[in-house]
Amino acid sequence: MAYALYYWPAIQGRGEFIRLALEEAGAEYRDIARLPERKGQGLSAMLACLDGDSTSQAAYAPPVLRDGDVQIGQTTNILLYLGRRLGLAPRVESGRLWLNQLQLTMADWLTEVHDTHHPLSMNQYYEEQKQAAMLRSADFRATRLPKFLDYFTQVLLNSRGQYLVGSKLTYGDLSLFQMLAGLQYAFPQAMARLAPQYPALLALHDMVAARPNIARYLRSKRRIAFNEEGIFRHYPELDG
Repeated sequence: MAYALYYWPAIQGRGEFIRLALEEAGAEYRDIARLPERKGQGLSAMLACLDGDSTSQAAYAPPVLRDGDVQIGQTTNILLYLGRRLGLAPRVESGRLWLNQLQLTMADWLTEVHDTHHPLSMNQYYEEQKQAAMLRSADFRATRLPKFLDYFTQVLLNSRGQYLVGSKLTYGDLSLFQMLAGLQYAFPQAMARLAPQYPALLALHDMVAARPNIARYLRSKRRIAFNEEGIFRHYPELDG
């Protein structure tokens, strides 16, 4: 049975971390909100899954993954579930917990990226909080972005292999690829200035992008382009 992914149809957002894992593994899945409404799919079907039903509890927000009767919310939780099933996580529990910890750290990082353009309220437009966003982004570029890049560089260098957790690719490497790709879109000038300091991270990004299944996905229509509706947004005034 195919996995069912419930996420917004026009943005990469948090759902993209799950798509990358499914695509790398060659898993069969349906991206529900991007399917035709006339066939009982689409945005209405995605919203309905948040209400829960007789066999599952309601999720707070997408992404949600359904695997038969199992319904799971929260990106990191979904990847923890998929990791062993897709062969994208260590076999030993200590390794899976370490990978989960890294994914949670990336979730924190992703929130900080979002807050560069919405530092005051998610219920206000960017234009209504532009001045605050400029201040937040300046601090992010100067202090927070290098701190996260330093951390994941150290994790990669301390690994006993070419990936974050040893010699085998995991969903953490796919997620780090997505973080770097998104940052290069949102902050091209800042990332270009920082790039010479982080060759190991950029090499990992390129290595993931070149993997056959990922390369095909990136060229396909299934890969939604970065845009100014998602988490990674490019506003030149925030790049500095």
